[in-house]
Amino acid sequence: MTEDLTPGVIALLGVAALAAGWIDAVVGGGGLIQLPALLIGIPSATPAQLLATNKVSSIFGTATSSVTYFRRVGADLRTALPMAGVAYLGAIGGAVIGLHIPKSAFYPIILVLLVVVGAYTILRPDLGRESIKRFHGHKHVALAMLTGFVIGVYDGALGPGTGSFLVFALVGLLGYTFLEASVKAKIANFATNLGALTVFAPGGHVLWQVGLVMAMGNIAGGYIGARTAVARGSGFVRAVFVLIVSAFIVRIGGSLLGWWT
Repeated sequence: MTEDLTPGVIALLGVAALAAGWIDAVVGGGGLIQLPALLIGIPSATPAQLLATNKVSSIFGTATSSVTYFRRVGADLRTALPMAGVAYLGAIGGAVIGLHIPKSAFYPIILVLLVVVGAYTILRPDLGRESIKRFHGHKHVALAMLTGFVIGVYDGALGPGTGSFLVFALVGLLGYTFLEASVKAKIANFATNLGALTVFAPGGHVLWQVGLVMAMGNIAGGYIGARTAVARGSGFVRAVFVLIVSAFIVRIGGSLLGWWT
């Protein structure tokens, strides 16, 4: 594998991580850039190594964007922290499952989820523009926790698109604006990354040299992306959300149809 890790490859992976960090901070889904980049850049790596190294990079980016969002927008921690806690536990279970999922199953599952999410968002043009909270009190927190746990399992097992799915669930199910949802999604996404690494790191699956270089790019992208989203507001985040989900559908659908690798 060492022959794959030339300075040029590592530098390009760092650039990919910067772009992924920006997208992840604005609307989520940076893993759908990072994972293909890792797959192309390090073809000899195992699926577990790709997932683990992606998590090392992502956790730094989500930590950066979480702090930036929280300082500038704030978040109701009475909902965000319980959601993040169960998301962490879900990701641990998902990571154990992910060690046994074949590569061939990754893209079909993700593609179906993205088509559903994208279609629903496009057909509901007012979705996420105004905060119309659904459920209240314990019911609201309980639904947020269930959402965090389910998506946490997904993130541990597969991962790509987790941030987008969290944003969509918080907007569509709980009634947040896209900007409000992004704050809570980043906190939960940090927890899911941490949960997955709880399994992957002790197992020796992380390619640390690559992961730490990509982490630097992800930090920069996460900081810039969070500031951009806060400055531009929910309308901008929604537009980027639709654009990114559409691009992911084309990218993954094309791979399944054999248009590209």
